[in-house]
Amino acid sequence: MPDLFSTIETPLEIVPGRKLTARAAALYAAPHDHFETRAVEELQLGFDGIAGDFHGGTTRRSGGREPWYPRGTEMRNERQLSLVAADELAIVAQRMGLEEIKPEWIGANLAVEGVPHLSMLPAGSLMFFKGGVTLKVDGQNKPCRIAGQSIAEHVGAVDHDATALLFPKEAKRLRGLVAWVEKPGVIRAGEEISIRVPEQWIYQA
Repeated sequence: MPDLFSTIETPLEIVPGRKLTARAAALYAAPHDHFETRAVEELQLGFDGIAGDFHGGTTRRSGGREPWYPRGTEMRNERQLSLVAADELAIVAQRMGLEEIKPEWIGANLAVEGVPHLSMLPAGSLMFFKGGVTLKVDGQNKPCRIAGQSIAEHVGAVDHDATALLFPKEAKRLRGLVAWVEKPGVIRAGEEISIRVPEQWIYQA
């Protein structure tokens, strides 16, 4: 008779949940017709994301990140906001041989300060803003060539295509996060953030 419960007993490493504190160092919003953002003092958030923002909406169309759907399939928009960290962008800029990469060049909505390895926050992490807003992290924002093209244009790259292609390579796991609005309201620049990181587990093969 087969052992029906053997797989349940596979060893797991449990990483306890924890709480972190951070700050909304800077806020950005994008016009409805372009993904690049500009600095603002506050973000008005509804269940569909930032009002009038390029990435707003309760749903979106699938693309290259979702090969399991035909391109253009309507799906839930879990990419309402893009979060980045200045220290991670500085590492990417150094790797690319650039003086800087500004958050607005790559469509960021929120620059988070005070969280080491921001891009490694797991999916399901909750970000509670002092003003009442709650964001839920969907996962890492995978770097793409479109953002690389924007960087190449802003720095006046001699080899535009080479710089655009270098960004996805050098920004892996440093591009920040995407999140969606769980509780709407207003986020203001400089606002305190309390982050609840969920319990995680690692399979021991």
